[in-house]
Amino acid sequence: MQDLRVIAPNLKRRLSGVTTTVIRLVPLQSQWIGIAATGPGLPPEVPHIPLIKVPFLSRRLSRVWHARRNTEMVMGLFLKHVLRCNFKLLFTSAAQRDHSGYTKWLISKMDGLIATSPQAASFLEHPSKVIMHGVNTELFHPTGDKPALRRELNLPDGLLIGCFGRIRPQKGVDLLVDAAVELLPSRPDVHIVFTGRATSEFEAFQAEQEQKLAAAGIADRVRFLGERPWDEIVKTYRALDLFVAPARHEGFGLTPLEAMASGVPAVACHDVGAFSAQIVDGETGRLAEKDNAPALTEALRQMIDDRAALANAGIAARKHVESNFAIEGEARAILAVYRALLGPS
Repeated sequence: MQDLRVIAPNLKRRLSGVTTTVIRLVPLQSQWIGIAATGPGLPPEVPHIPLIKVPFLSRRLSRVWHARRNTEMVMGLFLKHVLRCNFKLLFTSAAQRDHSGYTKWLISKMDGLIATSPQAASFLEHPSKVIMHGVNTELFHPTGDKPALRRELNLPDGLLIGCFGRIRPQKGVDLLVDAAVELLPSRPDVHIVFTGRATSEFEAFQAEQEQKLAAAGIADRVRFLGERPWDEIVKTYRALDLFVAPARHEGFGLTPLEAMASGVPAVACHDVGAFSAQIVDGETGRLAEKDNAPALTEALRQMIDDRAALANAGIAARKHVESNFAIEGEARAILAVYRALLGPS
């Protein structure tokens, strides 16, 4: 571990956007620099160092501790200032809102900052490098046999729409359910699948959505699949015809890019996360006004009622991600920040 120069903590067991980022980036960056993740719940292909070993690393070399959560900034400060580890502290922020006083204090103690969008950078109040997320276009790719993949995953035939993420109002699940109630009764071949967990505080919210679907007679065509394994999520993207990200609030919002890399056009919302930068409206998908069920419904109607255009949008979406959002660009830009913090060595 003496050549280890970067540690990417993931101090949360459940799958989240931050965990996904670590899973995507660390194996790729390990080709160019000594880097390892630390924390629970990471797949075996991610280079890993047990957290208990981190304080015992040699102080001779400076290392980067790359935090993406408050808890990880706190841990970095403890390692650096209490245990005297030779660390440079780096924080990546995706939040597009004013930070709490506590978070601002933590941010002020970092040696370097990255923002995932210009909007996120505007809330940091300190100099930062804007590096937008990218997608692994080898992992996320179109399938040559969508019917076979759907049989493998036990997904329905017809036109399949997907929405991935936690089941809660922030993610706009109710907006897509309202659109389904409006559109699906007259379009019997259209199905929707949600993946993601509803925590205990949002179980009643999910139940309310299921009741609306049942009252409209389409409960059998809109399924809540719950939390699914990562490799299954990757396959499910390929099985879709359309992806929808109806979130009211989002940090960056990577799911539309993952779908588009899989050859699936996307519908998302203006002024939420980086959706407006990701989607070429009318070419690779549609953008609707946020928190507006009729606007979302109309965007969906335009996509699903022109099947030829829908297929062409999927082809364009894949090309768009390959040209503008490949993960190699993100990984190399972050690598440059690491090297600037580490200095000559």
